[in-house]
Amino acid sequence: MQENIKLGRVWGIPIGLNVSWFLVFGLVTWTLSTGFFPGRYASLPGAAYWAMGLATSLLFFGSVLLHELGHAYFALRSGIPVNRITLFIFGGVAQISREPNTPGDELRIALAGPLTSLALAAVFGGLGLALSPAPLFTGPALWLARVNMTLALFNMIPAFPLDGGRVLRALVWRFGGSFTAATRVASVTGQIAAYGFIGFGVFSIFGGNFVNGAWLAFIGWFMQNAASASYAQANLQQSLRGVTVAQAMNGDYVRVPGDLSLKELVEKRILNGGHQVFFVDEGGRIGGILTLADVKQIPQADWARVTAAQAMRPRDDMVWVDAGTELLAALRNMDEASVRYVPVINDGLLVGVLSRDHILRYIRLHTELGLRAGRRPSPQLSGV
Repeated sequence: MQENIKLGRVWGIPIGLNVSWFLVFGLVTWTLSTGFFPGRYASLPGAAYWAMGLATSLLFFGSVLLHELGHAYFALRSGIPVNRITLFIFGGVAQISREPNTPGDELRIALAGPLTSLALAAVFGGLGLALSPAPLFTGPALWLARVNMTLALFNMIPAFPLDGGRVLRALVWRFGGSFTAATRVASVTGQIAAYGFIGFGVFSIFGGNFVNGAWLAFIGWFMQNAASASYAQANLQQSLRGVTVAQAMNGDYVRVPGDLSLKELVEKRILNGGHQVFFVDEGGRIGGILTLADVKQIPQADWARVTAAQAMRPRDDMVWVDAGTELLAALRNMDEASVRYVPVINDGLLVGVLSRDHILRYIRLHTELGLRAGRRPSPQLSGV
């Protein structure tokens, strides 16, 4: 779920909304304002119900955000960058850049969210009891206490991608010693739970409870997709264990002079040559990298006067990978830096270029041929 609206940053982490968030926000607000609060506090004016519903919905999603910030806090403490937190139709998700290094890190990160929700349930429950003479405040507080408790308990179901599934993965990893095997176990339990949600949802629909049934089936569908993706990722990690950058990179890289105009580059190197990434030569050394995306950022009317050196990403801003780096580790580095191409070095010399397309091509061929990890020897490397 990608963010469509940026809200700001917390601890340097971008916070955003996916457009699907507005659907559930509107549904929660409408349900509380027209059904839940009027049914329990009949003496209030109509405008009060809508004020209570709107405030409660905002606090509910604030609670979801705090739940995700709990995960993010312990991820950062474990040295794992958090790319973003996005609120969407099912609540929220904190996207970390890589998996935890140890079962202990995984366990702490997974438990942080539900424990945050339990703490919020206690806070709102205490406020609800303290403010009991005032229904305008006690109603939202008690509802938020219940929903945070439900959020904590639901997330502790031992089914991936829920927090409980990550706790299960941490425990299996701790006692079994294999992260890949633990991920498979958690993913299988996630798929079983997902089909259970779908089945119960369909049963509810035929039983006349269409809205709740459809919602449960939708949640099950989302869980099944996430668990399947995690299972596929675990298999991929296992199959590519030991595969290095040198086995997937392209050693046929292109160097161009820094004074070459973008117009000539496009006509002779991109359109005719079919290349999309270039290393810019400045006095016999690599001055930077220039990609098709960089060229597209320059207005076409300026291509004749803008040079490769002016449009390139400077050397100091480039992300470099060693030829002996594991392929999946290199991909994580590329994700963290948000780049599509990285130069490959060996003993300090440039030996090739690695792109996301190279990685995907290698994975596809590796899968089609049914190769096991480490079976292909690394090529001999030379560089300039």
